[in-house]
Amino acid sequence: MPTLILLRHGQSQWNLEDRFTGWVDVDLTPQGEAEAIKGGQLIKAAGIAIDRCYTSVLTRAIRTSWLALWAADQTFVPEVKDWRLNERHYGGLTGLNKTQTAETHGAEQVRLWRRSYDVPPPELSRDSPFDFTKDRRYAGAILPRTESLKTTLDRVRPCWEGEIAPKAAAGETLLIAAHGNSLRAIVKLLFGVSDAEIVGVEIPTGNPLVLDLTPALKPTKARYLDDARAQAIPAI
Repeated sequence: MPTLILLRHGQSQWNLEDRFTGWVDVDLTPQGEAEAIKGGQLIKAAGIAIDRCYTSVLTRAIRTSWLALWAADQTFVPEVKDWRLNERHYGGLTGLNKTQTAETHGAEQVRLWRRSYDVPPPELSRDSPFDFTKDRRYAGAILPRTESLKTTLDRVRPCWEGEIAPKAAAGETLLIAAHGNSLRAIVKLLFGVSDAEIVGVEIPTGNPLVLDLTPALKPTKARYLDDARAQAIPAI
């Protein structure tokens, strides 16, 4: 039966600095590295043999996958990097301090940008230092200039349906090391979570969420490997 492991990357430097990160390629902090290693140790302790790993093209997710696979004694596992698994694009908020942004625009407006399902932040300006259109990781791709959770899901869905789901349906055990919002999109697709409820779903960093699936990719069992840091899981 297919098994899917969702692993949110460990703390990044901009997480620590309380900045909107999105697609900016920042690295893990020492705490983030430790979280990724702990995630791999939990996978090893659970006796889970991984067949394939998927991650985004951002360093914090990639290194989380490497550290987790290393700690699980499974560094040989083939890995696929896909920009469609990137974190949500925060548009014009990218790089800003979250607290200062709330002081400037009001806490309610920032909450709407961050937590609503379909309201995106303002677009990234064409002269922004965080413009990604010339980054060769995205060559040939039509890139967003901002995203809501809804449009993040629209971006993740083709990767899920065209690349990941067929491997899972074939019975492979897959690790997806990615980001809070791209993993939230996959949870919504799998569990059929409503638009209103999905914004409240949180996946803790470095705590593998293991999903047992039917051949039709319907979840039959869901569990966090670190019970002490488990969050609510949508009802199966």
